[in-house]
Amino acid sequence: MDSALLLRTMESDGMRIAALADSVSPEQARWKPKPDSWSILEVVNHDVDEEREDFRTRLDILLHRPADPWPKIDPKAWVTEKKYNERELPESLTRFADERRASLTWLRGLTAPKWEAEVHSQFGSMRAGDMFCAWVTHDQLHMRQLVELHRAYTEKLAEPYHLEYAGEW
Repeated sequence: MDSALLLRTMESDGMRIAALADSVSPEQARWKPKPDSWSILEVVNHDVDEEREDFRTRLDILLHRPADPWPKIDPKAWVTEKKYNERELPESLTRFADERRASLTWLRGLTAPKWEAEVHSQFGSMRAGDMFCAWVTHDQLHMRQLVELHRAYTEKLAEPYHLEYAGEW
């Protein structure tokens, strides 16, 4: 595993997430293509909480206190419980940037992390390296989700016109 490259990817992907969410109207930030899908605002706030309460916390436990239980989290329920879609996008993006900065500082401060450290969790056997790599790819899942939200919003704005000429989606 090239942890230095993955750290740089994480830093760049944090900026990409912010760029995909920045400069949208409040209406677009809260818009959902379907009632059960997430809005841009919900994705950003999910990423804030995942940064702080999931990945950074659990990786720290995995590396430094493997016998400790993982804190209970419920990211899907948080979307409505914490009222993500009622928040303001600029403040949410600032919180994401702050949490990402804290994560990168923490990760860069690790001295000789034992990426092979392993725990058995509800997800089965998991090594610290697995958690770190999952953190990086979690960003990529949400970048794809943000792009899909932009595409769906553009389709809505373009009605009654068709977008097929742009290429297959």
